[in-house]
Amino acid sequence: MPNRLAFFAILVPDYDEALEFFLQIGFECREDTDLGNGKRWVRIAPRGGETEILLARAVGARQVEAIGEQGGGRVWLFLETTDFDADFSHMQSIGIHFETKPRDEPYGRVAVWVDPWGNRWDLIEFVREDRRGTVR
Repeated sequence: MPNRLAFFAILVPDYDEALEFFLQIGFECREDTDLGNGKRWVRIAPRGGETEILLARAVGARQVEAIGEQGGGRVWLFLETTDFDADFSHMQSIGIHFETKPRDEPYGRVAVWVDPWGNRWDLIEFVREDRRGTVR
């Protein structure tokens, strides 16, 4: 049986533009291989993250129209942090658009942001319990 999600694809209009954006917010490039004919295999992930994103340059009208709409207008990507305030501040300082102010929910601290292509994300720091059962 399969036991992990290796990666998923996000449609983007341009590999280099997308790669530059994600590097700016703290992702790392795990692979950038030229496949010829203008295609590349570009895998990125948050530093230390397991699941990767494959940047897929949209080809054809149907894919171009789907850029930023893969989640059907809802938040569909969840970027976990262990230091919400620092990451929120950093992302704001480089011009990331947050649709909501940070808020505390039973599952953690969260704010909705939008990438340059219209994909809606949560920046989220989940509530955790330490060894003494204290919620942080």
